[in-house]
Amino acid sequence: MQSLKKDGVTTTQIHEIYIRAAPEAIWEALTTPGWTARYGYRSAAEYDLKPGGKYRAKATQQMLSMGLPEVIIDGEVIEARPPRKLVQTFRFLFSEENKAEGFTRVTWEIEPTTAGFCRLTVTHDLEGAPIMASATSSKFDQQGGGGWTWIISDLKSLLETGKSLSA
Repeated sequence: MQSLKKDGVTTTQIHEIYIRAAPEAIWEALTTPGWTARYGYRSAAEYDLKPGGKYRAKATQQMLSMGLPEVIIDGEVIEARPPRKLVQTFRFLFSEENKAEGFTRVTWEIEPTTAGFCRLTVTHDLEGAPIMASATSSKFDQQGGGGWTWIISDLKSLLETGKSLSA
């Protein structure tokens, strides 16, 4: 992960991983609820893949039992170019403090290589969102930490082996 900072505060995180899968398979895994419910935090994500379309990630049963709302993350699609690029806004709804931080911007880029695998780059613009910056850069732990590094590592494992890291 690369972090860009301004006055000591993280403003952008860039995560990059290589996945032995076709761009179409990665795109499907990123944008369809049946796939997003199988890796990372297991939240079924719903996208209306057009500019202005809604994005929502739903809480799992375990999250609901912890008191989290039904929709834990929301946003809007800014750009969708299947299977290569998705730009969206992204806001945590876990607490009033998270909501107040407002929307950030996430860009997903899928680039095939001549070696037969793809580079997935996730760029998260976090200016003015220190709570989210901390959460999305956290290391994996059993209490729910892990951030983008955990999510895309789990995605890679699922696509390449058919099993998630916690399977």
